[in-house]
Amino acid sequence: MWTLKKYLAPYKTAAILAPLLMVLEVAMDLLQPKLMSSIVDHGVLAGNLSHIVSTGLLMLAFALIGWVGGAGCTLFSSRASVGYGSDLRQELFDHIQTFSFRNLDGFQQGSLITRLTSDITQMQTFVQMLLRMFIRSPMLIIGSVIMAFTISVKLALILLVTMPVLFILLYVLIKASYPLFAGVQERLDKVNAVLQENLAGIRVVKAFARAKLEKERFNESNQDYTNTAVKAWRIVTLNVPVLNLMLNATVVAVLWFGGFQVTSGGLAAGDLIAFINYVTVVLSSLTSIGMMMMSFSRAKVSAARINEVLNTEPDIRSANSDSSAASRVHPLAAEAAASRTPQGKGDSLPTHNPDAGRIEFRDVHFRYDGADALSGITFTVEPGQKVALLGSTGSGKTSLVQLIPRLYDATQGEVLVGGTDVRDWNLEELRRRVSIVLQEAVLFSGSIRDNICFGRPDATETEMRTAAKAAAADDFIAKLKDGYGTELGQRGVNLSGGQKQRISIARALLMQPNVLILDDSTSAVDLRTEAGIQRALKSLMKDRTTLLIAQRISSVMDADCIHVLDEGRIVASGTHEQLLECSPHYQAIHDSQQRKEDVQYG
Repeated sequence: MWTLKKYLAPYKTAAILAPLLMVLEVAMDLLQPKLMSSIVDHGVLAGNLSHIVSTGLLMLAFALIGWVGGAGCTLFSSRASVGYGSDLRQELFDHIQTFSFRNLDGFQQGSLITRLTSDITQMQTFVQMLLRMFIRSPMLIIGSVIMAFTISVKLALILLVTMPVLFILLYVLIKASYPLFAGVQERLDKVNAVLQENLAGIRVVKAFARAKLEKERFNESNQDYTNTAVKAWRIVTLNVPVLNLMLNATVVAVLWFGGFQVTSGGLAAGDLIAFINYVTVVLSSLTSIGMMMMSFSRAKVSAARINEVLNTEPDIRSANSDSSAASRVHPLAAEAAASRTPQGKGDSLPTHNPDAGRIEFRDVHFRYDGADALSGITFTVEPGQKVALLGSTGSGKTSLVQLIPRLYDATQGEVLVGGTDVRDWNLEELRRRVSIVLQEAVLFSGSIRDNICFGRPDATETEMRTAAKAAAADDFIAKLKDGYGTELGQRGVNLSGGQKQRISIARALLMQPNVLILDDSTSAVDLRTEAGIQRALKSLMKDRTTLLIAQRISSVMDADCIHVLDEGRIVASGTHEQLLECSPHYQAIHDSQQRKEDVQYG
């Protein structure tokens, strides 16, 4: 977990001042029992009122100085720990943004949320305790033991017997609690995963009247988390009664042997009172250390989970981060980078180059979760062509198009855009030139304008409306009360499925890409609207390449080429008319859809 200490470096000043101020507070606290002893011996027993008043005022002054030290320590430790937590959370979030789809597949969304929230909070709390209590308690123990020896060496030997026993007990409790806290965080992951799934699909749950089942699922995961947490904290709570027992037993032993020394005149009454105070401070501080070590156990678990994410290397890196890849960059890729606006204004779109729309698949294989998703895919799409992919569910259509913008990397073979292997492109430039509309229309909270301009926040109003009109979205947006300024709920819940798809298409079109990929992105719109979108695309995407995945043959009939996929292989290619003549797979799909239309329309 100490690998995460670098995130404390920007707050080095606060991290140094906090312990120094705590030293001041501890020093003032350690003087209090001695001063109290003086009041008893030289004030109360001697009947010296002026000594009581002067020493009492001195105690008050020291207490105020200690308060300043403690308050300052709290202030600076809070500043350092909150900054540490904020920077670590940002770093973790930023690192997740670099993950490929395959990296993201390795973590549940609920688990990532837990690591970004609960685990970071654990680390933040630990850092604050490290700067405050991990300084205070050990110093109080060391200081109190030294002060106790200055009062009575014989009585101090009792402490030397007690303390090792306490340390052994603490070690046993900490060792037993560590694996349990690891289990607690894992079960919290499951709770978050179930909760996230339920909230994301709450409309489906209500539509199918499955609220009872979801309650049972959540109750099961929640109860599992509760039971594990209770088991872990049951061990922690043993810490308090055990330490209190040792504290009381030590105080009784000090009173027993100290009482004989007071009656024999070997020890002043005030010194005995001071000694008991120091004993109490030592054992109370040990109790605090015990609780802090439990916090250390939880923080260690959280640190391991955070490091698991931070140590996960993105399996897809931009070509400019790899010198060997950069040396192979094709002139088109270099031209793409050079065409961006100067002074690093990277939000403007690269100038259009028709050659960048050429796509080639050369004997491409792709494995997903140990199974072959694509095998031996070879074909070429010329700039300006409209190419369609057709096939049954699971035939590999989506896997194929996701290789083009490098959402995944091919297991074997080459995918080229504009004559350049996608692995030699700068990722940002590649994805500016290749826009993909995924199967699921994902929108973000914010206005419709924000969502359409997501890829080009500097786009003009005219450009945005042109893209919206091409996606057949302008008409329904204009009817909304606030038009393009209409605020969307989370994931665009206040829009229909078809409306969300049209906004997603507008978002992709606004990028004016060399290659546009539509992954079954008009499945929720009616045939008339889809036909309007296709007509607009034909004009807007002139000299640009379009790859279209569709379920309806009517959507791909005008494609320059249709590739039929089955079990990850291309089993037929050609125009609509050619495939109707020679492809049994295409004929089967066509006949199936024709029968459905005959039944539907009578």
